[in-house]
Amino acid sequence: MIGAGQSASPLFDGARRNRREIISPEGVTLPVELAEYSERATAFAIDWFFWCCASILIWLLIFPLILSGIDSSIAVSIVLFISFFVRNLYFVYFELAWQGATPGKRIVGLRVVDRRGGPLLPAAIIARNLTREIEIFLPLGILLSLKGSAQGAATWEQLSLAAWLLCFSALPFFNRDRMRGGDLIAGTMVIALPRRALLRDLVERTFHYTFTDRQLGAYGAFELQLLEELLRHPDGLQSTRALRNVCDKICRKIEWQATVPEQDTVIFLRDFYTAERAFLEREQLFGRPRVDKHHGSAVDH
Repeated sequence: MIGAGQSASPLFDGARRNRREIISPEGVTLPVELAEYSERATAFAIDWFFWCCASILIWLLIFPLILSGIDSSIAVSIVLFISFFVRNLYFVYFELAWQGATPGKRIVGLRVVDRRGGPLLPAAIIARNLTREIEIFLPLGILLSLKGSAQGAATWEQLSLAAWLLCFSALPFFNRDRMRGGDLIAGTMVIALPRRALLRDLVERTFHYTFTDRQLGAYGAFELQLLEELLRHPDGLQSTRALRNVCDKICRKIEWQATVPEQDTVIFLRDFYTAERAFLEREQLFGRPRVDKHHGSAVDH
């Protein structure tokens, strides 16, 4: 249920984050907050711990096979393949299943979104995660394996790989949307999920009506824009009649059981508009855009 305190993003005023506006293919403006560097690093560290634990568990399961007489080079190859497989499966699976979130991102409160405002496609998720191999894990693995090389050659290779890692690690600091290489290739960005305080005038305002997700799923962005235009000029006899007609239609559409008094028409519509906009923005960020009321239910997943 959408609580009385929830509202649309333009009506919030929280911590001073870097904000962007994404324009969806339907023309809906979606304000988002970029994830902080520390948040992304923390989420990655948590994910690193989880997939390391999963890799160790699988290694323990195949350890008896290694002891049974398999050649050491084959055993090392098996371990490296398992690490590669588990690492990429971990990130790709969770971002596909959880709409752009891994366990680490979910704990910290982050999510990957399409920076063009569309749904987060599987191809983009796979691309951004496989790119991480080239950015971090492949050069890091080579760097750790250079200990046995000739001293001079190893030094230059280590410096080159260290510079490679440094450049990719510093890339988010040199673009306004804090995107790493995988985000640039996949067309994605990492945002912080809204955890903002209401403006003082909204805190002091009493919300009289609340709505369920199923009720809010009856409409889309097109109907929301029409309602916004009506609410801009609520005064006047013609506007009052139009607002009342809209209120009655909404009540029938969402199966609102109680009667809305005449004097509460504007209050009901403003509360509905506020909750509907917050709902549609949340659905858009989760990759479930809803253009209008004919676009299918936003809550039937």
